[in-house]
Amino acid sequence: MAHAHQALSRASAFCRDYDLTIPILMAPMAGACPPALAIAVARAGGLGGCGALLMKPDAIRSWAGEVRAATNGAFQLNLWIPDPPPVRDATHETRVREFLAGWGPAVPPEAGNAVPVDFGAQCDAVIEAGPPVVSSIMGVYPPEVVGRFKARGIRWFAHVTTVAEARQAVAAGADVVVAQGMEAGGHRGSFEADRPDTALVGLFALLPAVVDAVADQVPVVATGGIADGRGIAAALVLGAAAVQIGTGLLRTPEAAIAPAWADALASAEPEDTAPTRAFSGRLGRSVATAYVKAANAASTPAPAPYPVQRGLTQAMRDQGTREGDIDRIQAWAGQAARLAPAEPAGDYLRRIWDDARAHLGG
Repeated sequence: MAHAHQALSRASAFCRDYDLTIPILMAPMAGACPPALAIAVARAGGLGGCGALLMKPDAIRSWAGEVRAATNGAFQLNLWIPDPPPVRDATHETRVREFLAGWGPAVPPEAGNAVPVDFGAQCDAVIEAGPPVVSSIMGVYPPEVVGRFKARGIRWFAHVTTVAEARQAVAAGADVVVAQGMEAGGHRGSFEADRPDTALVGLFALLPAVVDAVADQVPVVATGGIADGRGIAAALVLGAAAVQIGTGLLRTPEAAIAPAWADALASAEPEDTAPTRAFSGRLGRSVATAYVKAANAASTPAPAPYPVQRGLTQAMRDQGTREGDIDRIQAWAGQAARLAPAEPAGDYLRRIWDDARAHLGG
């Protein structure tokens, strides 16, 4: 019981520090983080989240304003740290476009010219919005940006996928480290674009190692494959101060994802998901649809790098969403997808936190 008591005390301290009543964070899922979902999470006592990767500055400010107006202001704004510009290969892209034409509309060569929203402008908008928490994925913020966070009293949560990344994040000034196990749905947060394929570390191995490495300096949040009270309790016993949930929230009415995607999550066993670069060029875990299986096959041309592949697959993904065709939807899914309930987000979070406390004797 000593370990359970320590786990609950650690979670309580984290909640006090971040003005929460439950130690649960909503994963900042780009493209699946409507204000309604973050509002529901915050009203339940957790930390809402916004994956702002695809958002221009006005959209970031609007999202933050809407959530702040309806809550106590508990949310995080998340940005991707940019990779170097991709190396383009027109001949290979032609092969990828020919493959994609079998799954959706013909793909013109210029589709691969898609570029991310300007990162500097996004950082300015995030700082102007003044959230209590900013978070990062795919690397660490530049020192100048970290200094601006500190000056505004904004705390930085750094997503990491290895112990080395955790140490790097703390050295760069992160206030909290979010340890992302390979079970997580969506994009793998590796600092190196090519490394995730060879550094797929499960949360039960990653979390205690990260805790041992950095928890004497900063709190550690656990994410990846956590969607019920058992998972929360296990993560806290392993040293986490809080947990972050993504896929578990996707079937809630507030998430409002495509029905075909929500239905696929309900029936997905852990082995029915797969890591793939087939949607964006960056490794991410998805429902293992027919498209994912075909794109992952050795005989298929490898995906173009990020963000070229995202541009090349845009028309297919858009058509799949319009037509409700799971085989052409970007259906991100963690390995605990089957635990995601179709119930209001606030009810879900309160229920699983009560269950976690029961497991811990609290």
